[in-house]
Amino acid sequence: MKQPVFLTILFAGLFSMVSVTVSGQENNRTTFDRNEFWVKRNAFITSEIGLTSDEAVKFIPVENEYKQKQFESGRDCRRLTQENQNKKNMTNAEYLKMIDCYLENRMKEVQLEKEYFEKFKKILSPAKLCKYQQADAKFMREYVIVRRPSENRNNNNNRNTDRNNSNNRSR
Repeated sequence: MKQPVFLTILFAGLFSMVSVTVSGQENNRTTFDRNEFWVKRNAFITSEIGLTSDEAVKFIPVENEYKQKQFESGRDCRRLTQENQNKKNMTNAEYLKMIDCYLENRMKEVQLEKEYFEKFKKILSPAKLCKYQQADAKFMREYVIVRRPSENRNNNNNRNTDRNNSNNRSR
């Protein structure tokens, strides 16, 4: 039971990272193409899971609906976070409001996930449903890395190298 909750948190986090990455890009980068994103994502999911054409015709529209509802459920929290992002002196009440929004959103997402996974069970075998969870997380990881500006990728690589070097010194 812990795994679906973890995956929900992972999906929400990755989805919000894609939103932040896309909105924070510099003007010299291409803009986010929502249609291209969904075409690539659906092709990736179909391939990774090994969906038959019949399964894909049934599953992909339901799964896209689920992802759209998941995205919409976090809209208020994303808006609240953006409003407070540049505030220097937030009050405890503002922090608590953000925390409450986050927790309420997580509860909504878990309920939404439960509702849609019941629908998914009617379309996919349990093995393919597990593959779907893994493929979805894998796509988001890979897509976020590709979309991230190159200097951020280099900074992350430097941090990982520094971390590895400090781990080696402590041994």
